[in-house]
Amino acid sequence: MTRIAVLGPHIVDVLGRPVTEIPPGQGGVLLEEIRMTVAGTGGGAAVDLAKLGWEVSSFAAVGADGLGVYLRSQLDLLGVDTRGLISRPGELTSSTILPIRPNGERPSLHVLGATASLQVDDVDWDAIARCGAVLFGGPETTPALLEPAGLDRLRALRAVGVKVFVDFLHGGDTAMLQTLADLWPLIDWLMPNDEQLRNLTGHQNLSDAARCLVDRGVGGVAVTMGGDGALLVRPGVPDVTVPAFATTVLDTTGCGDSFNAGMITGILHGCRAEDAALIGCACGSLVASGLGSDAGIVDLGGVLDVVRGQDPQAADRIAARVS
Repeated sequence: MTRIAVLGPHIVDVLGRPVTEIPPGQGGVLLEEIRMTVAGTGGGAAVDLAKLGWEVSSFAAVGADGLGVYLRSQLDLLGVDTRGLISRPGELTSSTILPIRPNGERPSLHVLGATASLQVDDVDWDAIARCGAVLFGGPETTPALLEPAGLDRLRALRAVGVKVFVDFLHGGDTAMLQTLADLWPLIDWLMPNDEQLRNLTGHQNLSDAARCLVDRGVGGVAVTMGGDGALLVRPGVPDVTVPAFATTVLDTTGCGDSFNAGMITGILHGCRAEDAALIGCACGSLVASGLGSDAGIVDLGGVLDVVRGQDPQAADRIAARVS
């Protein structure tokens, strides 16, 4: 079994729904549901990858606080190797309060916490080198890893055959396009959402925006577009749009992280990129149907059932790869 490393923000989310307003003063309202989950482009994806059957190792900085203990315990329950989580005494674990609106939108109240304190020497790069892939979630949140020493470590991973997947937590602006110039050629697949990609490149047309990064050395770009599915852009082949799956949207938190887990699953199993993106879109539809970034997904079989309901031929192709 291939092991996957997840490097980047591990966040605790506290979610409540449905929230139509924040009561004034010391007023209160009753909600239908409140949950606490492990989330973030690192932690949320680690949870989903573990549910999809992978051996997973997490690497991040968290606070030496109660939320850090909770985060580690939840990953431990899923079998995630948490030895790469660095506890920072005196610092808080990155966390977010998410009042979920009835239509699934999710304004956020965020504590930055310990995430940005992760240093190159905090990471067991030898352990990552023994993995088949690494998801570098939110590189903009761990600036020390983008220094020359960190980029050298990523180059070394590529040299030994580790596939590098990257997504953003917040995204950036056009200045980041040049700031990360040395990172782009080290990425096998970049998996941003449409808003992040437009902000990063300055291009409103998603195909042009993705081509901007492919021209800078990114191996492939899988752009998530919410209810419009995903767009795949690679060098030397036509762009492909993969459809989304119909679902009742309860909460969109973590849909991108679940897409990443599904996309990585398909690529590592040797699926064609379009089928890998279908797995990702199916994962996103499941997560959107529940509260929190860990909702909906039980195992890979359940995800394939979703794919089969919309595209039986694709489900057969995928099943032949993952069996």
